[in-house]
Amino acid sequence: MMTNLFSVFDPSTGLLTLNWMSTFIILMMIPMMYWIMPSRFLVINLIIIEKLYNELKMLMGNKYTGNSILFITMFFFILTNNMMGLLPYIFTSSSHLVFTLSLALPMWLTLMIFGWLNKTNKMFYHMIPLGTPPMLMPFMVCIETMSNIIRPGSLAVRLTANMIAGHLLMTLLGNLTLNLNSVMMMSMILIQIILMLFETAVSIIQAYVFTVLSTLYSSEI
Repeated sequence: MMTNLFSVFDPSTGLLTLNWMSTFIILMMIPMMYWIMPSRFLVINLIIIEKLYNELKMLMGNKYTGNSILFITMFFFILTNNMMGLLPYIFTSSSHLVFTLSLALPMWLTLMIFGWLNKTNKMFYHMIPLGTPPMLMPFMVCIETMSNIIRPGSLAVRLTANMIAGHLLMTLLGNLTLNLNSVMMMSMILIQIILMLFETAVSIIQAYVFTVLSTLYSSEI
């Protein structure tokens, strides 16, 4: 029995306190035949990778297509953890800032350090957009600096908030279902099924949004 609505997001709950293992358990469950044979699972993965590669290539240009491997891997890693969180009694690691910040912050720091050390002039160009009046240039530098600083936080909070919101709604509806009659219970179960489909779409979209925004940030350097 839950003592708190947010206890489902507590990584220390459970008898063995191995909730963070859900981040890697899907890799242990995939049979070896999916890695070494052209199965349907592998064919679907290759189609998704091809579509993502074409999308990222359009965003980054031909010069940085080698970086697409990193972003495609990040997409599948986030998507796997989001989907694992939809299973019952499985800890949702992507609903924690520890998880999302550990992805966004190192990537942002790497891009910033690389940009300021190797492409200093280009980084300064981004501080003042083209056509800015001279009177507004000092303010634009401050605004662009703040927008760069909050980027990893916005990436992390966006993913965390979207994953928490859907899980909280399903938890509230699930607790409400226990006190209803049979007709209302069937209606609530139907709503839960629709909400589960919606959460599946959210899991895919949030992984895609995180990947595309990271790609856009890297393309500015």
